[in-house]
Amino acid sequence: MKIDSIAKLDKWRKEIQTKQKAIKTKILICLGPGCLAGGSDKILKEFQTILKKKKIKDVLVESVKKTGCHGFCARGPMVIIEPLGIFYSKVKKVHVKDIIEKTLQKGEIIEKLLYKDPDTDKIYKEWRKIPFYARQQKIALRNVGQIDPDEITDYIVNGGYSALAKILKGMKPDEVIDQVSKSGLRGRGGAGFSTGRKWVTCAKAEENPHYVLCNGDEGDPGAFMDRCIMEGDPHTVLEGMIICAYAVGSQEGYIYVREEYPLAVVNLQKAIDDARKFGLLGDNILGTDLCFDLKISKGGGAFVCGESSALMRSVAGEIGEPRAKYVRSVLKGLHDKPTVLNNVETFANIPVIIEKGADWFAAIGTKKSTGTKAFSLAGKIKNTGLIEVPMGIKLKEIIYDIGGGINDNRKFKAVQTGGPSGGCLPADKLDLEVDFDTLADNGSMMGSGGMVVMDDRTCMVDVSRYFLNFLVEESCGKCVPCREGLFQLHKLNEKICEGKGTEDELKLMENLSKTIISGSLCGLGQSGPNPFLSTIMYFRDEYEAHVKKQECPGGVCKKLITYKINDDCNGCMACLSVCAASAITGKKKEQHTIDEVKCDRCGACYAVCNINAIDII
Repeated sequence: MKIDSIAKLDKWRKEIQTKQKAIKTKILICLGPGCLAGGSDKILKEFQTILKKKKIKDVLVESVKKTGCHGFCARGPMVIIEPLGIFYSKVKKVHVKDIIEKTLQKGEIIEKLLYKDPDTDKIYKEWRKIPFYARQQKIALRNVGQIDPDEITDYIVNGGYSALAKILKGMKPDEVIDQVSKSGLRGRGGAGFSTGRKWVTCAKAEENPHYVLCNGDEGDPGAFMDRCIMEGDPHTVLEGMIICAYAVGSQEGYIYVREEYPLAVVNLQKAIDDARKFGLLGDNILGTDLCFDLKISKGGGAFVCGESSALMRSVAGEIGEPRAKYVRSVLKGLHDKPTVLNNVETFANIPVIIEKGADWFAAIGTKKSTGTKAFSLAGKIKNTGLIEVPMGIKLKEIIYDIGGGINDNRKFKAVQTGGPSGGCLPADKLDLEVDFDTLADNGSMMGSGGMVVMDDRTCMVDVSRYFLNFLVEESCGKCVPCREGLFQLHKLNEKICEGKGTEDELKLMENLSKTIISGSLCGLGQSGPNPFLSTIMYFRDEYEAHVKKQECPGGVCKKLITYKINDDCNGCMACLSVCAASAITGKKKEQHTIDEVKCDRCGACYAVCNINAIDII
């Protein structure tokens, strides 16, 4: 069935809504990557198998929906039962029968599957009231976890493509751009450039054709916001891109997705095929003069291809290397033609801005950073997962109110924002408001939205070493300052981790960082020294301890630490059983000892000891 008019789209939406009303109960099963790893696909099949045999009032096989990520990855696999919002976490296949027989048939709550706050012991029945969810405001993630990404009807019934219909019915291209500009939307891919300004520049460009590109590469370690949108709500990306195409006069677009995101590729392709089938992509969209089509371009996972010009070269089938910055990609982009490039989250905001208006969006967040931002919470934090919060929220609200605080109630040390090119912020920065400019002013950056939390067992010198190593490996090697400069910076950092660095070399690293920043061709090199610069800015004492005392305060750098079993040891044998180097000896219920010569400082004994009987010296 091809939808060749806006009237037919409205009629179709009403028909779907009528059918959906017959399904009184919805069982939403998270099939995001984290839950899939926990067996949520088996949980889905078990629900379907049992419900085919059982007849339960208001509960059909159609009641079971596979969805994208529910966000609360620390509690997966998750099952939500609507409309009551019952939230079951850590669900296993064996629990399915009980959920059907007790909750769906009898209306009973299975308390052991509910979320229990580890600090207050409060048990939550409804997902919306759990602090992790209650403090969020979802725009880009509005449908993720709520709809089946494979079903275009799920997107339609939730208002999908109504923003597209709105602009085709009564808005000129410049009016669309005006709404995007007034909303204050800045690119969510890292740089925070004005989306409206980019669109208007492309629209006014005289050369043709114009292209629309979506960056779904998302190379930052610990970041998975764009991935979850592509997997859980692919049509919102398509709709945002089609609206952009109408505004800038484009007929051809590409979604650039890394090869490591196979589920995102599958779900996006299904969405593209369905959109074409129903007349929402291709020629004469919704019976109008708008013609626009999309293809997926798969990348090899090169971090440098997150940079605009390198990404465009990769899409064109060339080596993914950046061009000089004086070449503006919005004017000379893909195939040297005018090109709009925004990331997944940016496009996901567009339909909502058009539907609800620029003023509505601009009222959220701060004056210069409007709207919301999606983040992936990772690291030494209790509630890992995917969140979306208003711009301007404080770091401590994210880490403690939403994230639940630090694992094992240890002391917070730092949070890294903005990926490997971002920066590490210490405890005295927890009151900072999270927005583009505030983070940049304090030596970090928004980036695509990765947020890695660290506790007092973290060595900041080692953190710098780790991310510099990542950047060295991901450098395309085109320009000397990045290729050689980052390599030398990393080598000097390694020397410090080994206790062989000097104070003069610390000064050399700071001077070298300035050279790399000023001389590098693209953003990878220009922000490459940030892991070192931000950590030495806030944790210089740790660098000095490594250099002057040959000590690692975080107890991480292997060449500078020794493990010793203290008098609290009760001889439980746990440490001995995990020691691959056979460096631990001792009898059961007697104090053990570690042979320093044999010990390879792997830390397995320290990690497994739950009575703090192992010290790091």
